[in-house]
Amino acid sequence: MGLIIYLDGKFVDESEAKISIFDHGLLYGDGVFEGLRSYNGKIFKLDEHLIRLYKSAKAISLEIPLKFDEMKNAVIETVRKNNLRDSYIRIVVTRGVGDLGLDPRKCKKPTIFIIASKIQLYPESIYEKGIDIVTVPTRRNLSESLNPSIKSLNYLNNILAKIEANNAGASEGLILNQFGYVSECTGENIFIIKENFLITPPIYAGALEGITRRVVMDIGENIGLKVIEENITRYDIYTCDECFLTGTAAEIVPVVIVDNRIIGDGKPGKLTLKIRKEFHLITEIEGTPVYE
Repeated sequence: MGLIIYLDGKFVDESEAKISIFDHGLLYGDGVFEGLRSYNGKIFKLDEHLIRLYKSAKAISLEIPLKFDEMKNAVIETVRKNNLRDSYIRIVVTRGVGDLGLDPRKCKKPTIFIIASKIQLYPESIYEKGIDIVTVPTRRNLSESLNPSIKSLNYLNNILAKIEANNAGASEGLILNQFGYVSECTGENIFIIKENFLITPPIYAGALEGITRRVVMDIGENIGLKVIEENITRYDIYTCDECFLTGTAAEIVPVVIVDNRIIGDGKPGKLTLKIRKEFHLITEIEGTPVYE
């Protein structure tokens, strides 16, 4: 027996978790998703992730058939049925089954599925030694075209950037917006530290309003750093003292090389490691209980 998957109100074995080939989530990437984690039997920032999910759905005129509390309970129960304490959770809401045309009005009922499993984006050695990233040619989507704040199933912008990073032999790709300012990486937000300042690109630069991003900003303030959201260039990254990435799956990843420039002394920075430690302390005590 495999994982237990929530699918449209029922819990089924992963071998039975199937959706129609006419689902517009598959045909057109028409839908939204969230990724979140549980630590030691508690789901971290569950409400915040669900708020972002419903905002993304509203932005594309997708009405989620579950109320907020119903979705919350479905997520908790999915983790519980898989008997997981430390897990990665994926919530997906698609437009649902329609015809081969684009018109979302032909999709009468959204599809919802929730997966609770495991994920490890990077080995532990990466967190100890740091990663290298490279600026990719693909630019961030224009907000007027496809707003990056919408966490949609159409992730091709990020995937193309990831392919370019892979082709360059780098661990991650740094994405710039149409004005040449830094947006984020293919799957994580980016931070730099200069003296006593913790700086990250603003949302309007094309960065996702990351949940881990916000936690790290709060940690920065608590340890005495001056937290700033402002446009940054590659020059700012090349000349910073420390650099790191943040994301739900990746957590906090030190960056030691950017476009073949060594950052700081080429090792994970002391403040980066302190922030990572504080983050793990928070995840140990905060969260929505799965087992009561």
